Amino acid sequence: MKRVLVVCLGNICRSPIGEGLLHYHALQQGLELHVDSAGTSGWHQGEQADSRSIDVMREHGHDISEQRSRMLVTQDLFTFDHILVMDSQNLNDINCLGTGTAHVDRFVHGNDVPDPYFGGDRGFEQVYAMIDEAAQEWISAWSTM
Repeated sequence: MKRVLVVCLGNICRSPIGEGLLHYHALQQGLELHVDSAGTSGWHQGEQADSRSIDVMREHGHDISEQRSRMLVTQDLFTFDHILVMDSQNLNDINCLGTGTAHVDRFVHGNDVPDPYFGGDRGFEQVYAMIDEAAQEWISAWSTM
């Protein structure tokens, strides 16, 4: 079973959406996948996802209300097969932890997923669309391996 970690800054906006959508699309494709998420900061450790992330996911038929924020730890670089980051700062933060056995890549190939935290609800819908498309692409690619 492939193990995937989705990473953003606080693990309350983007990475919970990514975790939920990877899990959903893997189930749809019959792919066994363990998905988790984490943040490069510990600011929201143990907290539920941002209510706007929960709302946008619920509007699209997904429930992430049970997810809780956790901080990325060095061991994650060895525990997971793939670590998917939301932006270049997350990538830099992970590289500062050192190297592990996980393949580290951007969630959306070649692009940063903007942090919608200080934006309005529309930002969460845009982030959802970006992450959903990329999640489908990842699951498709992993299903053929």
